[in-house]
Amino acid sequence: MSDESFSDAVLILLGHGTTLNEQSAAPIFQHAAELRRRHLFSGVREAFWKQEPHIKKVLAETTAPRQFIVPFFISEGYFSTEIIPSELGFPGVPSFLRTPQSLIHYCSPVGSHTLMTQVILARARGVVEQFPFPRAPRPEDTTLLIAGHGTGRNANSRKAVERQVELIRALGLFAEVGAVFMEEAPFIKGCAAQAKMKHIVIVPFFISDGLHAVEDIPVLLGEPERLVKERLAAGQPAWRNPSEREGKLVWYAPSIGTEPMLAEVILQRVREAEQRAVQSV
Repeated sequence: MSDESFSDAVLILLGHGTTLNEQSAAPIFQHAAELRRRHLFSGVREAFWKQEPHIKKVLAETTAPRQFIVPFFISEGYFSTEIIPSELGFPGVPSFLRTPQSLIHYCSPVGSHTLMTQVILARARGVVEQFPFPRAPRPEDTTLLIAGHGTGRNANSRKAVERQVELIRALGLFAEVGAVFMEEAPFIKGCAAQAKMKHIVIVPFFISDGLHAVEDIPVLLGEPERLVKERLAAGQPAWRNPSEREGKLVWYAPSIGTEPMLAEVILQRVREAEQRAVQSV
């Protein structure tokens, strides 16, 4: 299917949004700008659930004959597959609605796409290359930990993380690959002590460098909260790469949401939705 087939369609990139941290929306605007630059769609709109522009308002303003809502969420979790589609009237995820003017697709979240494995590996590779002190460890001498939020409200929220652990472990690149969570076991707090290797790379499986990724997780990893807040207030990274914990060196990568490769993941979700619609005719 050629990308030119989307010239009559509007892409709506949907984020959770928050009024507490302006950085949480940054990946949405980044990837929307990139896809707008490619001129594949008649329009590309940013939309959010918890901040302006709200998704319902964006939908009300959009009149294109085809519309693709791509949830820029990390997993098939509580908001992306239950709350938001239900509120918007979609029968499930993925699915589509026909209105008198438009065919509106609600796509699968970006975080459960198979390309996310490459996104995580790019983040893990990038952080040790950027901060090789005293020298960049080899993957076979490294524990890779993928950090997620975890929640008791929806079991799927951790499945995306655990699935990536399985996929990366099967590649045999790292000595050890594991999942750790903020609110569920195995916990981020104390994870350095549990890691087998002396070199640890932690990749936060979060969409943005919001409060969880830049403040909460560094504190859980052992940085004093006061110091984290002081660094952030001064415009500095909350975590110094690498830092020593439990006699081990720990690298902490940026969240995956700003990885440039995610623009392609968004397009893949649109192509999948289009194919489902064709098959349903």
